Amino acid sequence: MKHFTLEEIALACGGEYVGSEELKSTAVSSIERDSRNIKENSLFLAIKGERVDGHDFIEKCFEAGAICALCEKPPENPSKPYILVDSTLTAVKRIAKAYRELFDIPIVGISGSVGKTSTKEMIASVLSVKYKVHKTAGNLNNELGVPLTLFGMDDSTEAAVIEMGISDFGEMSRISEMVQPTVEVITIIGECHLENLGDRDGVFRAKTEMFKNLRDGGSVVLNCDDDKLKQVIEVKGKAPVFYGEESNSYRAENIENNGVLGVKADLLLGENRVSVTIPAIGTYMVSNALAGAAVGELLGLTPDEIKQGIENYKTVGSRANLIDTGFIKIIDDCYNANPTSVKASIDTLMNFEGRKVAVLGDMKELGENELKLHFDVGEYAKKCDVVVAVGPLAEELAKGADGIHLDNKEAAMTALNTIIQQGDVVLVKASHSMQFEKIVEFLKELK
Repeated sequence: MKHFTLEEIALACGGEYVGSEELKSTAVSSIERDSRNIKENSLFLAIKGERVDGHDFIEKCFEAGAICALCEKPPENPSKPYILVDSTLTAVKRIAKAYRELFDIPIVGISGSVGKTSTKEMIASVLSVKYKVHKTAGNLNNELGVPLTLFGMDDSTEAAVIEMGISDFGEMSRISEMVQPTVEVITIIGECHLENLGDRDGVFRAKTEMFKNLRDGGSVVLNCDDDKLKQVIEVKGKAPVFYGEESNSYRAENIENNGVLGVKADLLLGENRVSVTIPAIGTYMVSNALAGAAVGELLGLTPDEIKQGIENYKTVGSRANLIDTGFIKIIDDCYNANPTSVKASIDTLMNFEGRKVAVLGDMKELGENELKLHFDVGEYAKKCDVVVAVGPLAEELAKGADGIHLDNKEAAMTALNTIIQQGDVVLVKASHSMQFEKIVEFLKELK
């Protein structure tokens, strides 16, 4: 971390510092919410969760080397200082905002209903050609994850790429206030979190809350192929930078999906043409590459540097990850799902040779139209050779696809044992709570 003292932290969050006056000037080495990650001179965040109360671990963290605890109630017989606040979570966000203000570097804030993680990885890959880049790890993209991500920046950080995920109104305002992006990217406005946001217009309003916290002189980068985003005319008096098929500045030609060999395309960056091979299996990655190119040019990269960054891209986690077992190919895309992302994954599946099997599960948080949305995805999935729909909501998906419906993943694995044939290409996708990674592990063992 940058030099950030206990006194500065207490001031940033409005907390009451209790303890040694001498230690107030001590700079913390890290800020941790997990007691297992404590280092010498860490600040421990005592957060009360659904299952575990961090306050119960304060003394253990002191013993492990923590210099101070941020907490909502005084520890019993504390051996080291603590900062007392009304709400640890609220205080953490204030501290994160203050810490971010110590940095005068490009910070890219990314959101969208689909593709924000792969676009984050693409932009980070591009910028890494020129800068020492800090980026969001794992799923640390919410109101607690973003502060922890920001705390990971240090004196060596030259640029940051921060993923910002939301599920309700107001969240993006709070998250982007911490991040204060110098560049803001929105990938697409899809049908997600409709339980809270109502419809795509609600999703649009919630995502674009970030605009109010764009740093002065900053830029907004939007996908003009999205009907909602292309309506944005200006943000803080400045026109957005658009990428996509309809863009005059960042678009692609000669797109060729070669399955496991990647996606080839010519990227038109203004007057420059850059031929790339994207090391990924989905044609939608061309859009992510264009976003990376747009951000790269804004931050001073040359076309050759942009090409290098795009071709250095690596898939992360269970996001369109191709697994070749020798018996079958598995498209492990089970991290999350909504109607837009499932249709994109089906399109990816169709680029492969062999019998195409889609194992699709419930898509959560879709609100009052959830059954119709599942049915519509099922109709879209009819192009697959076999559709296996898993879960109570997915019964409608099975109807739309004229597919097979199964109640749970255990029943699905039993059925797949007889359905799957050598040479099949199997897409596995559902909302994260469905735990479809267990189906992926099962399929990997089939012979």
